[in-house]
Amino acid sequence: MGGFCGVVSKTDCVADLFFGTDYHSHLGTQRGGMAVLGERGFQRAIHNIQNAPFRSKFEDDFSKFSGCVGLGVISDTDPQPLIVASHLGTYALVTVGVLTNITQLMEEMFRERRIQFQYSTTSGVVSPTAVVAALIDSQSSFVEGVKYAQSRIEGSCSLMILTESGHFYAARDRYGRTPVILGEKRNSILVVQESCALPNLGYSLYRELGPGEMVEITPDSAETLIPAGQEMAICSFLWVYYGYPASTYEGRNVEMARYRCGGALARRNPVEADSVGGVPDSGVAHALGYSQESGTRYARPFVKYTPTWPRSFMPPDQKQRDLIAQMKLIPIPGLIKGKRLVFCDDSIVRGTQLRQQAKRLYNDGVKEIHMRIACPPLLFPCLFINFSRSKSVLDLATRRYIQAVEGENADISKYLDPDGEPYKAMVEKIRSDLGLTSLAFQRLDDLVASIGLPKEKLCTYCWDGRDVSKPETCKGRCAGCVHHCNP
Repeated sequence: MGGFCGVVSKTDCVADLFFGTDYHSHLGTQRGGMAVLGERGFQRAIHNIQNAPFRSKFEDDFSKFSGCVGLGVISDTDPQPLIVASHLGTYALVTVGVLTNITQLMEEMFRERRIQFQYSTTSGVVSPTAVVAALIDSQSSFVEGVKYAQSRIEGSCSLMILTESGHFYAARDRYGRTPVILGEKRNSILVVQESCALPNLGYSLYRELGPGEMVEITPDSAETLIPAGQEMAICSFLWVYYGYPASTYEGRNVEMARYRCGGALARRNPVEADSVGGVPDSGVAHALGYSQESGTRYARPFVKYTPTWPRSFMPPDQKQRDLIAQMKLIPIPGLIKGKRLVFCDDSIVRGTQLRQQAKRLYNDGVKEIHMRIACPPLLFPCLFINFSRSKSVLDLATRRYIQAVEGENADISKYLDPDGEPYKAMVEKIRSDLGLTSLAFQRLDDLVASIGLPKEKLCTYCWDGRDVSKPETCKGRCAGCVHHCNP
């Protein structure tokens, strides 16, 4: 994951860039970076933010940098911004996304162009941003280079480019899987992925880029260089989990969507309980929606220790994820002992953290645990934005069950129907393994309705296997299918 921020201004941009980038810190825990174009060229800083927040690591740079145009990034992939020297000139580049075909792209470049890449880390990982730069540099202009890169990349890639001559470009992923939002105020335009950065920096919404759109930005305008495409597949998980509550994408606010998700869960899966709570942070809004719809009292049996513990899906090591999940949540015994509790959470990926929390609750004397999950069962690992750290399809609790029941090459489509017996048996097995009194997942049609966009505009791949870039994957089984392919 990751997020970026860019500023083009007639006055010094560093404060807006610094705080605007910081507003994307919830999207990554590995590295932060900034580059500002000043009188003597690029000023750049990249820091490890695994053990300290972005603001504390960049305070010295904030006081030293100066310039009217700059870009910043929170990156969980590679050190950025990258400074590139090529026949297109010298420029700074940041990217957000995942290149699932990076090995293929590199092999082609080695074979055809003899391009050499340097490892970006001691672990021998080649920088995805460097691969994107090589794709761009293979063409005669930035516009043609971005077109070519987007046509070759599998996965997703939104990017920003700042040239040494002061030209600033922003481009959204070909299918709009991640948002790119423009804000404006007098003498400045801000480029962000999280619109929550706008109001406190004095910006109002200018507009959002469309899928695949590329613009050149000045302090006064954004000129379209590559028009937006017709197909969009923005990630639905923005609204379920990793989007910030105050942000709005495609006109749909995150917090309000989560309220509607919780309400749908309450209508579909009612249960008698003493209170309903959310697993912090993203589960809280779902629980508030559930409480409002059902009339069940809202309470906080767990509170999150926010000052130091990051989001538990981000660290690459499973032991570290489990430790974070255990340490960041602190129980309130008076709200647990002898109680029938409903808990709302955003998703179940592996199930290990939820199993541990259930054991803690039983040790604290809970009477019943009714878990309500704000999205459908995850059946396919994400291929497009890498929102989870799954290294194998068998990291998913659902796929472990399916393999145990059916072996290799199982027909996954049988498990898509929430009214079908295979689906019900899978959910029951997961409930039993986790030690829950009851378990219910959101239906996909209810999730889509809660977000409020047409299904064909959303990426729902991790739940139903539908990939807008490969219509054959949906096999006609998706509600509202726009591909008209044969089942």
